[in-house]
Amino acid sequence: MLYRETGQFKTSYQADQAIFPIAQDRWFIFGIIAIAVFVVPFLIDDYGANAVLLPFLVYAMAAIGLNILTGYCGQLSLGTGGFMAVGAYSTYKLFTAFPDLNLIVIVILSGLITAAVGVLFGLPSLRIKGFYLAVATLASQFFLVWMFNKFGWFYNYNMTGMINMPASTMFGLQLTGPGAHPAVRYLFCLGFVLVFALVAKNIVRGRLGREWMAIRDMDIAAEIIGIRPLYAKLSAFAVSSFYVGMAGALYFGIWLSSAEPVEAFDINQSFLVLFMIIIGGLGSIMGSFLGAAFIVLMPLVLKNFMVDGLDIAVVTAKHVEIITMGMLIIFFLIVEPHGLARLWTIAKEKLRLWPFPH
Repeated sequence: MLYRETGQFKTSYQADQAIFPIAQDRWFIFGIIAIAVFVVPFLIDDYGANAVLLPFLVYAMAAIGLNILTGYCGQLSLGTGGFMAVGAYSTYKLFTAFPDLNLIVIVILSGLITAAVGVLFGLPSLRIKGFYLAVATLASQFFLVWMFNKFGWFYNYNMTGMINMPASTMFGLQLTGPGAHPAVRYLFCLGFVLVFALVAKNIVRGRLGREWMAIRDMDIAAEIIGIRPLYAKLSAFAVSSFYVGMAGALYFGIWLSSAEPVEAFDINQSFLVLFMIIIGGLGSIMGSFLGAAFIVLMPLVLKNFMVDGLDIAVVTAKHVEIITMGMLIIFFLIVEPHGLARLWTIAKEKLRLWPFPH
């Protein structure tokens, strides 16, 4: 009774094709955004920002990028960590070369640089697919991390091999470096994620997104009806890498403020983002957020429950976390391949009929 379309009439195609055509959906999303923008910044502290909110926003951006490529276009990629490294090192080089450049512009430029690199490594997708494409993108992961670790120009010949984000301000507020307020860093990441999540949602609903899905479902049939695999696949790699590159820029510049390629952008990052879209839901922007929230919160909940509540050793708790992650991935692949996003859709469908029998 609370979630019904009854009485909600559409008087134009624009209203009928809205992202949230049901009023209750719009109110729910707008309510969450209002809380995130106007309430959370006044309650946030350093622990909440660094342990929960910033990693959630950064990984949500990376998950959206990988979901565009894997979920919507069907091109499996294991190079997410390497592309995040491209975004991070691009941010570092741009900021040190042009210290007066606005950080918003730097993050977007880092995404564009990563998009160019993604297109380069996406060329094998024109000839190979499936497991072989995954191996090709895995090669990009190892090559990019090796390159950033090998050539001193990328880290300005720092003796430690690390990159450190210099302090910067925006609108009179310190945004990066020691002393930056967690609310300022949080709002900066939140603004990027909200804007580009909306952009991604409109892209996948448009012509380009339909081409991606046609390639994903059956590439030969898509080519027969006039879709160009060259354009569709490379555009998916470009847009996906653009989002992953911005995630890497936020990961380094706003969240960590320092990074070392072998540790910060190793293969574990690629698998972690892949797990997010598997658990959250392939081919769903909402699933990217749900998967990122689940992967970020689940280790914290397990750690607090086992270490603080049951007094279990930290090493044992870490092993339980890894085992639980593997079991959940197997569970979702077998029971609900479409992930948490599908469960959310089913819950809304049941709510439409409540309290009547199904």
